Amino acid sequence: MAEILRRVLRTGSAAGTEKESAAELGPPLLLLGPPGSGKTTLLFAAALEVAGEGRGPVLFLTRKPLQSLPRAAGAGRDPLRLQKIRFQYPPSTRELLQLLCSAHETPGSVPCLLLLDGLEDYLEENLGSPGAAHLAALLLDTAAHFSHRGGPGGPCGLVVALQTPEDPDSGDALHLPLLQRYFPARCWLQPHAPGLGEPGLRVCLELGGPGPRAEWEVTFRPDGEVIAWRPTQAGEPGCSQRSVPGSGV
Repeated sequence: MAEILRRVLRTGSAAGTEKESAAELGPPLLLLGPPGSGKTTLLFAAALEVAGEGRGPVLFLTRKPLQSLPRAAGAGRDPLRLQKIRFQYPPSTRELLQLLCSAHETPGSVPCLLLLDGLEDYLEENLGSPGAAHLAALLLDTAAHFSHRGGPGGPCGLVVALQTPEDPDSGDALHLPLLQRYFPARCWLQPHAPGLGEPGLRVCLELGGPGPRAEWEVTFRPDGEVIAWRPTQAGEPGCSQRSVPGSGV
């Protein structure tokens, strides 16, 4: 699933033209960042990218209905892409679990991408570690079920966005090491001001293996365009030097 974010960032736009094999989506990915760091915008960019592949629809889950969609540039404004994104708003953890458990009964086209925005909203309901583990396992099981139903059309990707806690003793901070066992690939968002002009953030993508991390500087333009470039300034602090409670980095 990290490959989708690579494509979004490599093209510098929410709707690139680069085509890659669906079999290279990679493992489930956990998208981490503080409030307002662009998690929803990147999820929406990934949804638009996959919606333009000509495969199945994209299932976008979030507890709170979006007041407005993040702006999109270029081909991301194509209404056919937007029509392939199915938004659902489970209002509680119970409803989310019921939706995931009934996924095998859902008629119609099989989703090729499952997105969950705001996992912390569901973890607030005093799930405890067993409940958080059950929810994570059910998300992976649902994506695996969609992959099986999709057949040769390719696997179903999974990306879950979680707000990074500021308090290292909070329940969300305690859940983070557990969730990382289920999501070997992680993407960290670190807001900062890259210089004069529009504020931006640093994106650090790690696949959970021995390979190096990939980093980008990203700016979101008012028209919805995503401008991304690889940092080149030596000695500039990167995501690998940022300590996040419970993350081990």
